[in-house]
Amino acid sequence: MGLFSIFSKEKKETLDKGLSKTKESFFGKMARALAGKTKVDDDVLDNLEEVLITSDVGVETTLKIIERIEQRVAKDKYMNTNELNGILKDEIGSLLTENNSEDVDDFEAPINNKPYVVLVVGVNGVGKTTTIGKLAYQYKKAGKKVYLGAADTFRAAAVEQLEIWGERVGVPVIKQKMGADPASVAYDTLSSAIANDADVVIIDTAGRLHNKIGLMNELTKIKNVMKKVVADAPNEVLLVLDGSTGQNAFEQAKQFTKATEVTAMAVTKLDGTAKGGVVIGISDQFKIPVKYIGLGEGMEDLQVFRRAEFVDSLFGENA
Repeated sequence: MGLFSIFSKEKKETLDKGLSKTKESFFGKMARALAGKTKVDDDVLDNLEEVLITSDVGVETTLKIIERIEQRVAKDKYMNTNELNGILKDEIGSLLTENNSEDVDDFEAPINNKPYVVLVVGVNGVGKTTTIGKLAYQYKKAGKKVYLGAADTFRAAAVEQLEIWGERVGVPVIKQKMGADPASVAYDTLSSAIANDADVVIIDTAGRLHNKIGLMNELTKIKNVMKKVVADAPNEVLLVLDGSTGQNAFEQAKQFTKATEVTAMAVTKLDGTAKGGVVIGISDQFKIPVKYIGLGEGMEDLQVFRRAEFVDSLFGENA
């Protein structure tokens, strides 16, 4: 375990608060679905299915969860509705454990990769640049020397926002003029990072809704140019998704995973939405680890996604 891997009381409170809207919505729906019911039967399971789908868990993942509960009901012969929350918590926890890699330690770049290169992708408006800034802050806090690359050269606002985060965190931002080749910016960033013995490099990319071929070509070019400087770059391709968009986040994940080799995901804006169930579905459906979750605007409000803590906070005293 890493130096910063202890799940502190403050982080738990942030997680609880960040998931409060999802929790209130979910258990409100559950209470209505189970009203007047004492036994888990077909009607209860139909109602539970509707609760999960309308909580943005996703159809496929919902059907998996319902099937598992059906198997437990058939095995136990009788199950009362008071037990259902605990069983649901168990099955969601099991599903996340089966369909994800191991939880990572807090914001620690592997020491055998220097610089550790993260390429960040995602559409405009999902909190991509903010996530980069928060990541840079956490890496710097962990004692790492960080460089940022402003390779979203199509929007002046994107470069400016990254510069603001760079100043706020105290890390250099490498940029070029508007409309410059994004791959050239990535090349310059890696070259500067190596010359200055940086530990972590985080590259922002354009968040336009490209057609799949255009997106694939652009990201492939960036990767190929980076490899001229760092042979195994990028070490991570991080897809940022806005949790508040619910099913739109699934669609974005589909498009980006088709267009490039995504290795990790960050789900943002969970504090302002009741759609936090999307994290469960995305974790299950894409077999790509959700590595970070965004729970607020503060620099400390990006957390490493820990499955057990997430499920505990979601269910709390209800299970």
